[in-house]
Amino acid sequence: MTRQQLIEQIQLKKSYLCVGLDTDFEKIPTHLKSHPDAIFEFNRQIIDATKDLCVAYKINTAFYEVLGSKGWDIMERTVSYIPDEHFTIADAKRGDIGNTSTQYARAFFETFNFDSITVAPYMGEDSVRPFLEFDNKWAIVLGLTSNSGSKDFEQQKTGDHFLYETVLKTVSTWGTDGNLMFVIGATKASLLAEIRAIIPNHFLLVPGVGFQGGSLKEVSKYGLNKDGGLLVNASRAIIYASEKEDFTTEARAIALQYQTEMAGYLAAI
Repeated sequence: MTRQQLIEQIQLKKSYLCVGLDTDFEKIPTHLKSHPDAIFEFNRQIIDATKDLCVAYKINTAFYEVLGSKGWDIMERTVSYIPDEHFTIADAKRGDIGNTSTQYARAFFETFNFDSITVAPYMGEDSVRPFLEFDNKWAIVLGLTSNSGSKDFEQQKTGDHFLYETVLKTVSTWGTDGNLMFVIGATKASLLAEIRAIIPNHFLLVPGVGFQGGSLKEVSKYGLNKDGGLLVNASRAIIYASEKEDFTTEARAIALQYQTEMAGYLAAI
């Protein structure tokens, strides 16, 4: 997906919602657990219930890798089921020396046909660059994450700057705002104004709204740019909105709440 296509979807749907399909068999509704293809069936129904309200889906690959070859098959079929107008994210947090990163990129961009993949930048440019060499594909680089451990490295000073600031400034020169995004946790919304001063035009993938306590209002206030520029991810708050047979109705209701609030913020830019 190109940058312009993503912008058009945001404008069309009045939404920058990303739904996280971090599907855990133990948490899906009881009535689905006896289904012979339970996880894919759950994903299918969530996608059908939310696809007109969101512009992206994010699959955390760990929830599929843990199931071995069956999990990889479910992930492949899930990505194929997502409508083409949606931006797809492999939340795999890959990053290794160049030839290995090339294979990771081919796996997720060619074999699975994701639009993007999350990437850890700490092995340097040669570990990220292979992900930037595919047409209309994106590397989403970890910038400032929402977990408490971000203080161990990301929020440590390196000279006059925090490490995450150095990452943003440096990595932004490796690609363009048409193939690079950055992960910025919603719980760090107070720093978004400063982050936008460093990378004003890049899209930001923002997890942490919902169960992790991030504020959509604050994220939108400081993170939106003229093109939208945000993909705000909600996973558990949407997909596990109900443990009962009404789970799709409840998932849609929560997604609609996010989309309605987002529409208001977009109208103001």
